Amino acid sequence: MSEAEFSPLGKAVSYKTEYDPSLLFPIPRQGKRDEIGVTGTLPFMGVDIWNAFELSWLNARGKPQVAMATFHIPAESPNIVESKSFKLYLNSFNQTRLADIEALQSLLQADISAAAGAPVIVQLFEPEAFAAQKMADLAGYCIDNLDIEVDNYEPTPGLLRCDQLDSPVDEVLTSNLLKSNCLVTGQPDWASVQIRYVGAPINRESLLRYLISFRNHNEFHEQCVERIFVDIMRDCKPMKLAVYARYTRRGGLDINPYRCNFSGPQPTNIRTARQ
Repeated sequence: MSEAEFSPLGKAVSYKTEYDPSLLFPIPRQGKRDEIGVTGTLPFMGVDIWNAFELSWLNARGKPQVAMATFHIPAESPNIVESKSFKLYLNSFNQTRLADIEALQSLLQADISAAAGAPVIVQLFEPEAFAAQKMADLAGYCIDNLDIEVDNYEPTPGLLRCDQLDSPVDEVLTSNLLKSNCLVTGQPDWASVQIRYVGAPINRESLLRYLISFRNHNEFHEQCVERIFVDIMRDCKPMKLAVYARYTRRGGLDINPYRCNFSGPQPTNIRTARQ
């Protein structure tokens, strides 16, 4: 009972307001990875960065507390956590009394790590830290102003073009035109995406057409980013590649998957204007 259709997504539910870790619904990553030919050793490493903006609980005296939270779920974890179940779980703290914020962090880390099947890093930000939150565009050259004709709206890796005879380049390209749909409900998911690579120059018009081709595709955020990574690696063969998507918020949560094939610092968790 771990497939998406058995999750609470797209179904009417009663919100629980007292702590209930059983609400978390894990979905194995491997099924979708099999579709894109990822078996055995992963061809990438990375993280899914979740930001939660609707987190509240009661202190020991019953007074409501609020915070923002960030969760770093490693790409090598066997499961993703279905987003509506994540929201229901977080809301189960609304009428739960806890001794302090450290007690909350301990529960969040233990429960989400158990659902993901790997250690998850949890950071909490109390109200006095809210004003320090930053916002910025993804770094890189935005390819969205290219004047192209588009007629493919399902993932079409054959659109990608690069010239292996050209000298390698080290560049970062971005687009705000990535859109896909929820795997279960079909609701639109909007994102900005950053492609960082070292290798033969990728034709920018072909890359933009390829990214737009996800427009009618039904898949979770993490799965879309892994599909993009695998398609570019297979068809353009860069020596280094990193794909990072910043998805807009739904239900108080935004999900930001990052996949790369080289070691280095984690991506910055800075919100874009649409988030």
